[in-house]
Amino acid sequence: QAFAARAAKGPEIRIAVERNDGLVATHDMRILPEGEDDALNLRMAERMVKSMLWVYGGFRVTIAGSKAVYEGVKEQYREGGERAFDANFMAHVYEHAFEVCYVATPAEAPQRKDASAPIGRHLDGCRIGFDAGGSDRKVSAVIDGETVYSEEVLWFPKENSNPQYQYDGILEAMKTAASHMPRVDAIGVSSAGVYINNKIRAASLFIKVSPEDFDKYVKNMYIDVAREIGPDIPLEVANDGDVTALAGAMDLNENAVMGIAMGT
Repeated sequence: QAFAARAAKGPEIRIAVERNDGLVATHDMRILPEGEDDALNLRMAERMVKSMLWVYGGFRVTIAGSKAVYEGVKEQYREGGERAFDANFMAHVYEHAFEVCYVATPAEAPQRKDASAPIGRHLDGCRIGFDAGGSDRKVSAVIDGETVYSEEVLWFPKENSNPQYQYDGILEAMKTAASHMPRVDAIGVSSAGVYINNKIRAASLFIKVSPEDFDKYVKNMYIDVAREIGPDIPLEVANDGDVTALAGAMDLNENAVMGIAMGT
């Protein structure tokens, strides 16, 4: 607030962060005139860049309106820079090299683009719900909104470096649930981590798995398991915070609901 008051009449910059599917988060802010306190300008802009990366995610940051801020941010997010961890993490999540780009004016920067995900509130038919916890796994078989089977099984995914352990546990849970229904119409998965298009991009369940095995065996694990249950079964994998918000929205019959999932 103090910085914003000082910079109220200063030049405007835009920070744009691009993630998957062309989605873009933007933040417009005013900074101090160049030369007045460039270190403070960089500090405030870099904190916003980092915040946006961990709120929205992204692999490409565009700084518009300040060459000095752009150069400072790029230096911090380079290999070996202060924020190299953030850059490498996001590059892995989005399978895209991390970039920091510059344009001269905010008008030239990418525009905000959001998309809602039309999932949930569907209760008809025969459905499997699976929750991959760090200390136990939970699965339910649901027919037309009524639970016909539910189980909770202890497991130790965070202690196992061989991803076959997690795969076998997930498959066993799904098959057990499926055995209590005449068919499977859809599968929903809730788990801590980052998921993009049903692919596992970062998850503590696989913290002991090597990067090589992660890309080879983990990334498509839920997709592969769903195929074993049956061909072309609709699948939705979501962060458990999103699933919590969905459950709250259904229970309250509201749309603007924030969910917080506190797991293991």
